[in-house]
Amino acid sequence: MDVLMGLVAAVLWGATDFLVGVNARAVGVKRAVLFGQLLGLLLMTVIVLVSASQWEKFTSAPWRAVGLGIFASLCTVVGALALSKAFAVGKTAVVAPMVTSYGIFTTLLAWLGGDALSVWQVVGILVCFFGVLLASRCDEGGGFEWKATSSVSVGFALLAAMLYGISFWIQGKFALPALGPVNMLALGYAVGVIFLIPETVKLLQDHATIRLKTFGSLCGASLFNLGGFSAFSWGALNGSVSVVTVISTLSGGIAAILGYLFYRERLSSIQIGGVSLVLLGAVLLHIYG
Repeated sequence: MDVLMGLVAAVLWGATDFLVGVNARAVGVKRAVLFGQLLGLLLMTVIVLVSASQWEKFTSAPWRAVGLGIFASLCTVVGALALSKAFAVGKTAVVAPMVTSYGIFTTLLAWLGGDALSVWQVVGILVCFFGVLLASRCDEGGGFEWKATSSVSVGFALLAAMLYGISFWIQGKFALPALGPVNMLALGYAVGVIFLIPETVKLLQDHATIRLKTFGSLCGASLFNLGGFSAFSWGALNGSVSVVTVISTLSGGIAAILGYLFYRERLSSIQIGGVSLVLLGAVLLHIYG
């Protein structure tokens, strides 16, 4: 069950990453993130209200856990904006695997918090680091503007990875034990919607219609993300957490494949090697983290 759910999570999260780029190019970075937050908040609010136990767990949680959950949610939504920007200007095949390096930042925070790092964790960090260096290399034939754009996308992808790593560490250590995954997700979406209130006002004032295809893509990204989280949680509860986590990191490779199939994105041999190292490093960090 853990292997199957890990693969399902990887496919759904890979599709989410791909659609994030499609949506950002179609409606803009902030608006694409806003739609995902709104739909996610609607679905999670219904689940929390229907389940009396979830609401009771949220109201009885310590304020410290709720406050740290809010801070983690802010990191997540800013990370989502950075990731959306990276996908909008860069190649999916580079950006998606780059984000899986968030394990570097989670591991480093755990180390700063007093945890000892194993040899394999150090190796994983170094492998990810050299992979990022190689993946960010541009083709010599590319123009200056294209190289600058590539560097910007890598920068935003790493910023997203750092913010996700901080958020996951805070959630795992402080918020999730008290709130639970359902309440944490609902809180995260609520914070995201509040953070993007200015964009919500602009959306209400803008009478431009969104094409049905784009609307479907926006909804699909949010639903795939929730589906991936559900598969991950189900596999973790009914199997090995480490197995599900490691297999789910294949989402970066899934997104890269989709980018190649739909956009014919091509990478140099050096970039392919770099992307492979990033994925390998992420796997090592998840196995020994």
